[in-house]
Amino acid sequence: MNILIIDDHALFRSGLEGLLERRGIKVVAQTGDGDEGLQLAREIDVEVILLDLRMPGMGGLEVLRQIRSRGIETPVVMLTTSSDERDLVESLRYGAQGYLLKDMEPDDLVVALREVVQGKTMVAPGLTAVLAKVVQQGESADLQATPSPFDELTPRERQILCHLSEGQSNKVIARNLGISDGTVKLHVKSILRKLDVHSRVEAAVMAVERGLSNKS
Repeated sequence: MNILIIDDHALFRSGLEGLLERRGIKVVAQTGDGDEGLQLAREIDVEVILLDLRMPGMGGLEVLRQIRSRGIETPVVMLTTSSDERDLVESLRYGAQGYLLKDMEPDDLVVALREVVQGKTMVAPGLTAVLAKVVQQGESADLQATPSPFDELTPRERQILCHLSEGQSNKVIARNLGISDGTVKLHVKSILRKLDVHSRVEAAVMAVERGLSNKS
């Protein structure tokens, strides 16, 4: 089996590569950048893509979404520290064939990867109950009752939030979008209210974790 690793933690990538290659799995390429990972996914032929969820810049969910939107059918397995139900549900909705946690045993990871290559969907043992709800109902019943705050954002607010995630000031955002500073300020205030955060930094962090990007 040969794989591509996309994860922003260099030490983790290096350690994982060693663990996998000692078990007969070849790491063809690895990167810590979502954009580069997307390019590699298009250019090289691998059997599985191991993708981190939380990455700066283009997050894992956005990388996954773009992989599928570009017609790349390589199985993608999310390998993450997040056991959040929403992350699992969204990963599966975007086309992931696996959702595994980084604290799992290396041998169990190898078994899961081989199952994915055989066409199965693999989910971390502690999250199988959530998967059952997804399969039976199409979405988590609990998540239905708690919609994402991002769903409340208008297209313009999402656009401005993407600029916030890049560290841009109100003045720079206004210039880029061709609107006034005051208009940007009003939109930012609305974004903070809808996301229930108190600073633009918190909002930017949420956007990065969500994988929002002006490059999409």
